[in-house]
Amino acid sequence: MQHNDSFILGSSPPVAPDAGHPWTPLRFLNLYRFLIAGFFVLVAERVLDVAPLGAYNPALFYWVALAYLAFSLVSAFTVHWRHPSFELQVHLQVIVDIVVVTLLMHASGGIASGLGMLMVISIAGGAMLLAGRAAGLFAALATVAVLLEQIGTHFANPAAAEQYSQAGLLGMTFFATAVLSHVLGWHIRHNERLAAQQAEALRRMAQLTEFVIERMQTGVVVADAEGQVHLMNDAARQLLGLSRVALARDLQALAPELARGWRAAAAGSPPPARPFRAPLSGAEIIPRFATLGDGRTGMVIFLEDTDAMAQQAQQLKLASLGRLTASIAHEIRNPLGAISHAAALLNEAPSLLTEDRRLIEIIEAHSRRMNVIVENVLQLGRRGQPQPTLMDVEPWLTQFRDEFLATVRVPAHAFEVRVHPPGLQVRVDPSHLHQILWNLCQNAARHSPRWRVEARLDARTGKPRIDVVDEGPGIPKDAAGHIFEPFFTTDRNGTGLGLYIARELAEYNRARLNYVPDAGGARFSLSFPDPRRQNEAA
Repeated sequence: MQHNDSFILGSSPPVAPDAGHPWTPLRFLNLYRFLIAGFFVLVAERVLDVAPLGAYNPALFYWVALAYLAFSLVSAFTVHWRHPSFELQVHLQVIVDIVVVTLLMHASGGIASGLGMLMVISIAGGAMLLAGRAAGLFAALATVAVLLEQIGTHFANPAAAEQYSQAGLLGMTFFATAVLSHVLGWHIRHNERLAAQQAEALRRMAQLTEFVIERMQTGVVVADAEGQVHLMNDAARQLLGLSRVALARDLQALAPELARGWRAAAAGSPPPARPFRAPLSGAEIIPRFATLGDGRTGMVIFLEDTDAMAQQAQQLKLASLGRLTASIAHEIRNPLGAISHAAALLNEAPSLLTEDRRLIEIIEAHSRRMNVIVENVLQLGRRGQPQPTLMDVEPWLTQFRDEFLATVRVPAHAFEVRVHPPGLQVRVDPSHLHQILWNLCQNAARHSPRWRVEARLDARTGKPRIDVVDEGPGIPKDAAGHIFEPFFTTDRNGTGLGLYIARELAEYNRARLNYVPDAGGARFSLSFPDPRRQNEAA
């Protein structure tokens, strides 16, 4: 889902010309005009006999009614096309109404025909549709038209002189209608603006909420009371290993583990927050269920990535380790350096016996071993923030192999690299990956004449992984569960920190380092997150 951040934060969307005008009421007003014009045409054609309509001048009545009908048809198209402008169309239509009704009224004998009241509807409609002084303009034009018509009728028929009072009352009605309609129209437009502002605020709030939910690192799934999924953010799709899914999908089909928890929570007994492993992504997830309202509306399911939680624990661990390593550097390394220096000076004495020199060699060997342990522990404390990089695996592994062969000095045929498919990529800190593979390859070189590094996509999860496989004796079953513990080793000359450091570095990059028993030796598998997802370790 794409979002326009500036639009969400408050800038207004582009508005089409006349988009805020009430075209629908104008359309209904024109429909009224069409029906009235059609009625007048039927009267002029003598289909309907409504006295005194058209009795004074039938020809004028006929042609004006026909023109009025044509004008209403043309107005229907201009309103539909919204051209010309809204204000121009309202002014033109109301003025035409006043002129037409005045002519029809004259053709029907004047004010006594009662047609003048039709202007009230046009004036009211125009006053409600337009702001400002348009209402007064329409009332004034209608009043002048009625008075002019009365004057013309009076000259033609002096007996109509008593109708001036009716013309005056009709003019007063026009102005009263204009004032009331103008006030009513102002209130309607004001309420419409308030409703539009509230609707816009709700729309922006809904869009902002969706924007925030979509970018949350915590997975969010919203299901209704029937177990249909109506919202699933990107983090939830990544954790569950799902592509973008359509709304209203059954939760049971998408994630059976979540469906079981949803049913338990809907029954009033929310399940404990126990982690489960998503079959498609391989991620370990802790679900938490929260009902909406009384539970009939639906439920929100929050998905926590245990990797992220482990990453936070890792940060705390590193902070403590940093203080520990500072103490080690002072309390152990300085005395250790003194012991090593004293042993070196003692070894230079010419009168030492062979047995004494052997004891000095033991002191120096164990001093060096202790120094290596201190260096490894200090290395843990010196780690900075990882700098994950999306990199091609094959050229990087080829360069790593050349460097390892040149440094450790083992035969070239002993170290094999396999990458499939070509172009495989991982997102990891290159220096951390270098140290992990270096430790694993050193172990393989000590225990096996041949080993290989395999980079491929996991057949189950589709995520990249790198395996280090040797042909040695493997790891005893009773020791396999402890090999990643600090200071645990099966080699009397080892420090017991190599695999521990390798796993710590892997977790620091949101990867997983596991030992996989292999019939032909030992296999260490390094599984990476989807490289398309930004590393969140920082």
